[in-house]
Amino acid sequence: MHIVLGATGHVGSALAQALLAHNEPVTVVTRDAHKTQALQTKGARVAVVDVLDTAALHRVFLGGTRVFVLNPPAPPSTDTVAEERKTLHAIVAALEGCKLEKIVGESTYGAQPDVSGQGVGDSSVLYEMEQALQAGPVPFSAIRAAYYMSNWDASLKTAREDGKVHSLYPADFVLPMVAPHDLGQFAAKLMLGSPAPSGPHFVEGPQRYTPADVAQAFAEALGRPVAVEVTPPEQWEQAFKAQGFSDAAARSYAAMTRATLDHCERPEKPERGVVSLREYVTALVKKSSA
Repeated sequence: MHIVLGATGHVGSALAQALLAHNEPVTVVTRDAHKTQALQTKGARVAVVDVLDTAALHRVFLGGTRVFVLNPPAPPSTDTVAEERKTLHAIVAALEGCKLEKIVGESTYGAQPDVSGQGVGDSSVLYEMEQALQAGPVPFSAIRAAYYMSNWDASLKTAREDGKVHSLYPADFVLPMVAPHDLGQFAAKLMLGSPAPSGPHFVEGPQRYTPADVAQAFAEALGRPVAVEVTPPEQWEQAFKAQGFSDAAARSYAAMTRATLDHCERPEKPERGVVSLREYVTALVKKSSA
């Protein structure tokens, strides 16, 4: 039995669907069973559990052989680093004593220790996840995902209405990106493969892209001019706060953005998916118009 955390999100859902397509038994963990109806129709079992309920999550893990760990993102209105550390510690504690064959964990490009003590967005928490699971007794494989193409989903509204894509990065900044579908496919490959520990596996799309490429993809899909509007670094924290981020989260995410801009991880031989940025944006626009 494969246990999938985060199955109602982009990557977890793609993984669960890929495993079900191989006729594999899958249990998806969620706090809201209504969001898993499509997966249930395809044969998935559902465990309605809050990941902070360590005892309940432990019982779910006891029924599995392989587990996919995706630490849920905290609401941006909270201190995201503190909240995500809570869920991570609960997940790691729930795994203790489970006789599993393998754990696959979703991390990120740029995962790094929190030297400042103030957090580096998801990067620092996911680095801690890698370290904790590598130190455990169960064979562990880490996926380091490039920048999610789905992070640009919110740009559809501004591209359609104002002809703008807002970016914290310069228009010509080359950023490895990946579609959730490709991450799900690669995660399925690891879940179905050898139990031996491996990685970190760097996964990105068929090529690298810039914010200007994002704007062009929206322009082609919408049939109208779309330009990049860049937010300068001194306005990053305020930009996050304007989106509802707490002060702590705004500082943390601004630090993560700076770390990416200054030291963007671009591995020489990443695992490459098949979904291009143009294909992803075109599908997004079509879905919104359906």
